[in-house]
Amino acid sequence: MALQLYSAVPRTSMVQNSWVHGVAAKQLFVRGDCPQLMKRRLSLSVGVRCSLDAAVEPAEVEVVAEVGKVTAVTKDTFWPIVKAAGDKTVVVDMYTQWCGPCKVIAPRYQELSEKYNDVVFLKLDCNDENRPLAKELGIKVVPTFKILKDSKIVKEVTGAKIDNLIVAIDAVRSI
Repeated sequence: MALQLYSAVPRTSMVQNSWVHGVAAKQLFVRGDCPQLMKRRLSLSVGVRCSLDAAVEPAEVEVVAEVGKVTAVTKDTFWPIVKAAGDKTVVVDMYTQWCGPCKVIAPRYQELSEKYNDVVFLKLDCNDENRPLAKELGIKVVPTFKILKDSKIVKEVTGAKIDNLIVAIDAVRSI
């Protein structure tokens, strides 16, 4: 089965029943367009299971964090992007759609991504879908910023404190 992903925000989607290796399976087709998504590449194997518990062949999806921009991640793309960053500093903004302070700091966070060209900036919506990753990362309040180096968390800033975040990023960059 080939999984085609055209858009981070689909315009249309359709679920279709099909047979994969002689077993009933559901396929999700997503249609739309997103020029920003076209610029990102990252190898990611995704195993899909339908409600009938039929295994579907893994699909290859390529997405990469673009330097100078904030890249939205999910529980499936977070660790592959962090590992692909290698020894670069990675800053992750853990936020929710309903959080007022998260909305206030978002434009400042975008400005930081444009200022620090040697740092990878990610954002993770701590919604129900991404809850397992948020729990794994120990998120208790939003916004929380985690700073990683070599795929390890080295600093954390909680709250919409941009000055504390800048100090933390500078400290990790100098390591």
